[in-house]
Amino acid sequence: MVSPRLLFAAPASGSGKTTIVCGLLRALKNRGKGVRAFKCGPDFIDPLFHETVVGVPSGTLDLFFSDRDQLRRLFCRHAAGAEISLIEGVMGYYDGLGAATDRASSYEVAKALDAPVVLVVDSRGQSLSALAALIGFLRFRLDSRIRGVIFNRMSEGVYGALKPEVEKLGLRSLGYVPRAPEVMVESRHLGLVTPGEIEDLGQKLDVLAALLERTVDVDGLLKLAAEAPALIVPPAPPLPILPRTRIAVARDEAFCFLYRDNLDLLEDCSAALTFFSPLHDRALPEETQGLLLPGGYPELYAAALSANEPMRRSIREAIQGGLPCLAECGGFLYLHRELEDMEGRFHPMAGVLDARAYRTSRLGRFGYITLSAREDTAFLPAGESVRGHEFHYFESEACGDALHAQKPTGNRGWDCGHSRGNLLMGFPHLYYPSNPKLIERFLRACAKEV
Repeated sequence: MVSPRLLFAAPASGSGKTTIVCGLLRALKNRGKGVRAFKCGPDFIDPLFHETVVGVPSGTLDLFFSDRDQLRRLFCRHAAGAEISLIEGVMGYYDGLGAATDRASSYEVAKALDAPVVLVVDSRGQSLSALAALIGFLRFRLDSRIRGVIFNRMSEGVYGALKPEVEKLGLRSLGYVPRAPEVMVESRHLGLVTPGEIEDLGQKLDVLAALLERTVDVDGLLKLAAEAPALIVPPAPPLPILPRTRIAVARDEAFCFLYRDNLDLLEDCSAALTFFSPLHDRALPEETQGLLLPGGYPELYAAALSANEPMRRSIREAIQGGLPCLAECGGFLYLHRELEDMEGRFHPMAGVLDARAYRTSRLGRFGYITLSAREDTAFLPAGESVRGHEFHYFESEACGDALHAQKPTGNRGWDCGHSRGNLLMGFPHLYYPSNPKLIERFLRACAKEV
């Protein structure tokens, strides 16, 4: 498959990758280009911005969740028909699963996809020293794949002086971005705010796109992307033929952390997805056979979720009546008896789990994990595993112990999760394609085949 593509990386988080990628997506879309967006790593929020700009969901590219062949298949599936794909890296370019490994880093993704890399270098407070950082990244790995550079927070004058020096290194100097606080996005306890919370986001994106058209060599980026070689991708393993089932998926301001690949796998296994809002709807969709409660920010909407008592009752009664359900992180919080909001007030929730969920001041459990069933659970038999991650400041009086979470490096692990009848819930976010059999069992339970 021929697919023009670029991966945008940086020396560290906070260098401006998301802002620049979103601005370039907008600029390319304004040019009439068919563009697709991807994000390295397990993040949910950056892809929401990509989707807002491009109009189609952003893809996840993660070499902890997927092996190399699966990663290439997922990329080709979502990039099909695009004129160019922009891939946003995660953390620093070489940062991987642990402090001293580049495994699952943006660098490893670039190698797996044979993608040219543009390094975004934050130049605040420096001039020539920015080249020293650039040279270090070029030399750290002989096959760095870095082909070009964009300097962020740099003046036109400094860029003009440095551009010839960059080209002496055999790199393409692809532009600069001056300080522009009017287009920056604020952050909160889980990262960026979501797109729907930003006033005049469309106008900000247009201002950003116009700025990048003036200061970044967009034509040069298109030319570099076109130099990416064709990808040869092995066929995917066949999926089972399952009965058609109707799955209700919570999706609104409070529940918005959804991997596109998870939804695709459900649909590939014959599920019909119906999206609903625990905030705004009064009951589950009619003829619901299964329920997915993903993560999000229920703590920001705790009062409104609590005030929607008919929906809380609908979900509680459906689960207690045997409706198969997968609930992750924010969805898990919603199923508690009570949830604390950001002002320290507790609010009644669905009441499936007789426990309180409360706010803490720090991340308690964070990062990639392999989840193994300690006992036979609803959709995961004892000893079988699925990959995922945790990232939350909230805690529960009853985290559960049906699953064991193991970090991919070091010896740290912990028990978590509840399994009751046809319910599997806990803090971890699951990546379904890492174990499609989990979804097969879930959907068979929804079809009442087990």
